[in-house]
Amino acid sequence: MLNILLQDGAQEGAELLTDGEQVKKTLSIIELISSGGIAGQVIIAVLFVLLMVACYIYFERLFAIKEASKVDANFMNQIKDYVSNGKIDSAQNLCSQVNSPVSRLISKGITRIGKPLEDINTAIENAGRLEIYGLEKHISILATISGAAPMIGFLGTVIGMILAIFELANAGGTIQMDVLASGLYTAMTTTVAGLIVGIIAYITYNHLVVRTDKVVYQMEANSLEFLDHLNEPI
Repeated sequence: MLNILLQDGAQEGAELLTDGEQVKKTLSIIELISSGGIAGQVIIAVLFVLLMVACYIYFERLFAIKEASKVDANFMNQIKDYVSNGKIDSAQNLCSQVNSPVSRLISKGITRIGKPLEDINTAIENAGRLEIYGLEKHISILATISGAAPMIGFLGTVIGMILAIFELANAGGTIQMDVLASGLYTAMTTTVAGLIVGIIAYITYNHLVVRTDKVVYQMEANSLEFLDHLNEPI
């Protein structure tokens, strides 16, 4: 009799465990996005495009800035030696062989040798503005994405809450989670996606700004060194 009771208890426990396992539900990212309805999917798609644009701009600018920052430590010494010895053509050829913002600024200054120092400085400054513009190309788009992505995500939140309230109003007074699920999925998934894209764009934007500032400082330092050399008494 005791064995029969134990067997029945074990069987009932196994059935309860099986029922408990059936209650558990896993939800993948794809299922989470698809559960948000058409509005949520459209907003997620827009945010995904913005993320791809942000990643492309970041890596494209990162490699460009990294390449621009490469300057031979002996470059300025060679330039000063050529200028001191009156070898202007050799200095110009050296600048043309080095593809960097610093070499282009120095090349612009070399073409003005013989004119007042103020004119040389102005020419270098004008060339420097063009170089900085080239380095900062498209970086402002990252700043725009970092601000727009969270707002787009919050737009999805508002749409999701409106859908949830609409479904709740049509439910006839009975509150069921299944009725609210689609709207809540839209609200939560778009918010999370918008914040993720915004954070990534914000971090990448600031990193590129720091790297650009380092190149600009390098350009200013080398330009000042060149001007100081021209201003030295012979």
